[in-house]
Order: sequence, then C-alpha cells, then structure tokens
Amino acid sequence: MLPVCLLLAAVCLQGSLLQEAGTRDQRKPFFERFRRLEEQFRRFQEVTLLRLQGIAGNYNISYNIDTRFRHLADQYDTIAAALNASHAALREDLGSLKTWMKKLQRRTKKLASKLSSLAESLSESRKQSSGERLQQSALLSNLTLQTAGHAVDLTALSASRNTLQKELESLREASRSQGTKLEALEQQLKNTLHKEVLASGPHELAAAQRLNQTPQDKLPEAGGSQGHSVKKLHAKHKQRKKLGEKRQQLLAQAAKRRLQSSLFHGNKTPGQERQPETPTVPESQAARQQLRRVAKISQEQLQSPSPEKPGTICNVDSMLLFPNASTENFATFGQGFQTGLHELSVCSWVSTHAHSLGTILSYAMEENDNKLVLHGRNTAALASIHFVIGDPAFRELPVGQLLDGGWHHMCVIWSSIQGKYWFYVDRRLASMGSKFQEGYEIPPGGSLVLGQEQDVVGGGFDPSEAFVGRLAGFAIWNRTLMPGEVSSIAIGKGLPRGTILRLADVSSLNGSVQKVNCTCLEHCL
Repeated sequence: MLPVCLLLAAVCLQGSLLQEAGTRDQRKPFFERFRRLEEQFRRFQEVTLLRLQGIAGNYNISYNIDTRFRHLADQYDTIAAALNASHAALREDLGSLKTWMKKLQRRTKKLASKLSSLAESLSESRKQSSGERLQQSALLSNLTLQTAGHAVDLTALSASRNTLQKELESLREASRSQGTKLEALEQQLKNTLHKEVLASGPHELAAAQRLNQTPQDKLPEAGGSQGHSVKKLHAKHKQRKKLGEKRQQLLAQAAKRRLQSSLFHGNKTPGQERQPETPTVPESQAARQQLRRVAKISQEQLQSPSPEKPGTICNVDSMLLFPNASTENFATFGQGFQTGLHELSVCSWVSTHAHSLGTILSYAMEENDNKLVLHGRNTAALASIHFVIGDPAFRELPVGQLLDGGWHHMCVIWSSIQGKYWFYVDRRLASMGSKFQEGYEIPPGGSLVLGQEQDVVGGGFDPSEAFVGRLAGFAIWNRTLMPGEVSSIAIGKGLPRGTILRLADVSSLNGSVQKVNCTCLEHCL
C-alpha cells in the first residue's frame, strides 16, 4: 500500500514539474525539456528508492524489536536464576567455611594443649629417663655382683660334684671289700659250727645229720633213752640255730658300722674297736638327695608348663591387647548405636603399665566428633581422664589407681535425668555428680572406636591419646546399672541384662591389636 502511494505522488510531482517547465521554457525545444525531465525523474526515482529502502529497513528493525526484547527478558531470567543459585552456593560455602573455621579453632586449641603437654611430657620423660638410667646402672651393678656370686656358687657346686663322685667310688670299693669280708666271716662261722658238732659226740652228730636230711619228717617212736636223746638233740639244734642267727645279725650290724666309719676314716679290720657313729654322713646324703630332688623338680617345671588353675571371674569372654602407642592400633564396631540413648553404662576390665590411661572409647559423628568419649592423654594430669558427652561438655574422672599394671574393673554410668553420672573402680564409687548434659540424647548412627580418640569420623588419631594395655569383658548397656549389678560383674557373677555392644561385636582389628578368647580373667594373659 505504501509503495503505490509513493508512485502516485511521484507521478503527480512529475506532472507538476512538467507544467512548470512548460510555462517557464515554452520557447525551448521540446526534446531538451524532455531530456531534462527524464534526468530529473531518474534522480527523483533514485532518491525515492533510497528513501523506500531506508523506510523498509526501519520497518524490519521495528518488527524484530519484540523478539529481541523477549530474548533479552529470557536472558535476564536465566541470569537472575544463575545469580540466585550462585548466591545460595555462596551462602552454603560461607556456612561450611564457618564450621571449618570453628573446627580449626578447636583443633588449634587442641594442638596448643598437645604441644604444651608434649613439652611437659618431654621434660618429665627426660627426668624419668635420667632416673631410669640411674636405676639401670644400679641394676647392672647388682646383676654383675649376682653373676659373680653365681659363678662362685657354680665353682663350689662343681667342686662338690667332684667330691661326691670320689665319695661314690670310695663307697663302691668299700662295699666290695665289705662283701669279701662278709663271705670270709660266713665261712669262718660255718667252720666253727662244724667243729662244735664234731666235738659233741657221735650220737648227736648222727642225729644232726638225720635232722639235716629230713628236717620236716616225723621220727619213728622209740622207747626210753632213745626218745630222750632225740629231744635233747632237737633242743640243742634250736639253740645253735638261734645263736647262728644272732651272730649273723651282730656281724651284719658291725659290717654296716664299719662301712659308715670307713667312708671318712678308712677301712678297719674286724678286730679293731668300733668307732662312734658320726651323724654327718646321713645328713650330708639327705641334703644331697634333697638338692637333687629340687633340681629335678625345677627342671620338670621348666620343661612342662604348669596346668591352668581354675578361674574365679569367668564372665569376660575375650580380651583385646593394645601393644604400643600407635595411630594404627585401634578396634572398630560394625555399627554404632542403633537408637538414641538417654541412659548409658560402660564397664570393662583394664590392665596397663603406661603412665596414662589413654582413650578407652570414642563415638563420633559428622556434626560433632565428641558425642561420647572416655578420653585420656599423655599430659601432666596423668591420673585422670575426660568423660565427654556432646563436646564441649565433660567431667574429669580419677584413674590413678588403674595405672599399676594389674587388672581393675571400671564402670562409667550416665543418665540424662538430672544429668547424673557415677564412676566405679573395683566395686567402689570413685566419683559422682549431677547436671551433666541434663535431658541430652546421644544420637544413633555414629562411628564407635576403641583405643583411639577421633578428631574426624574414623580418623584423626594421635599417638599421645592412644590406649596401651589390655581390655577384657568390655560391654555397653542402654540403661543405668545398679551398684549391686556393678559388684556382681566385678566378682564374676555374670553380666546383667540389656547389653547392646560387647567385644564379640567388634568388626575389625587394626594395626597390632590382638584378640584373645579367654572365658576367665585369670587366663587372659
């Protein structure tokens, strides 16, 4: 529509120009006027075309402005959404940075306390090392003196062994000589008896011969003098037999006395006077026999192990051994607490030779790494540990009597009702209090570790906070134990109801930690 109007306007303009040109230049030739008109029309046409192109360009620009505005609005919306997302992410990053800053501040505080404790422990260890060196030097001097004394004893024992061997050889020779002498005495006794029988007469000799031939048969009855002579022969024979037995007994006693006296005074002839008996010989023999028995018993004890004695505390089931202070030595449970806890009881047998108790257990979560901790550190306050429930709330528990290397039973009990807690050592109440995390709940789903303190979930361990020693019969209850129940555990009368975790639930042992199955505490070595 617009181009048609423009063409009509051009035609009208051309007509008006022609009229004006006709009026002005009537005298000019027609062809020149026509040529000029053509040139003017051409120029007008060019101008109109240029203007029409400009108008068309402006129309196209105005037509595309709406789409451009829509596109710009979409871009603005996307940019605004991206800005909101970046703003939310920035807020989250700022929140995480704040939490990390808080954690870093706590860790720096811990590190500062650890550094101070390390400095103090180094000074104490230097003092202790100097004292231990003095003790070791004294022990070495004592050992050298003892070894010298043992060497002297060994030389004396070897000398006594040689003398005993010599005495045994002399005893053998004396026994041989006494045997020959006894044979000679028996031969002499037989000869004297034979001479006496020959001197008594032919009738007694015949009767003796008959008695010797048939000693158990009955003789035929005879009358008068023959029966009387037979009775006399029987009586004489009995008397001679008794005399012979007495002589043999006397000879045997004399031979024994001569044998005893010949051990220390040499061999004597039978005609010499009897020496008084010396009690040193049997006493020395008894002492030597006792020494031999003691040596034999000690050797048997070394060769064969002593049988196990029956135990009295047989409710421990198993034991964990933590050999040294290393960040690799710890034990973990497969799952932490299944439900939230408003009451708690932790009991265990503990044995340690270390100067500090270390960390018994640590229960950590992402938002707080100290939900439940029995935390000890190698610091100046060696005789106490921190009972932590929900960092930073804690209480100090005295554990000095647990550091003597023997077995001790400990129980830590807590209730959120009025925040009461109790600490028992060997059935005795060592500490108690109230208003400790009153109304608090220990949440479920955390990481439970034995022997180390967690700065992060499942890690962040420190060797100065490690437990070194033995744990036996470890158990956790979801209620508060009564004093009678604590006492029954300590004297070996079984475990009360309600245990939620025991050493049997340990899922992994890390580092050099060892597990020993022992039903009785006396067998947990």
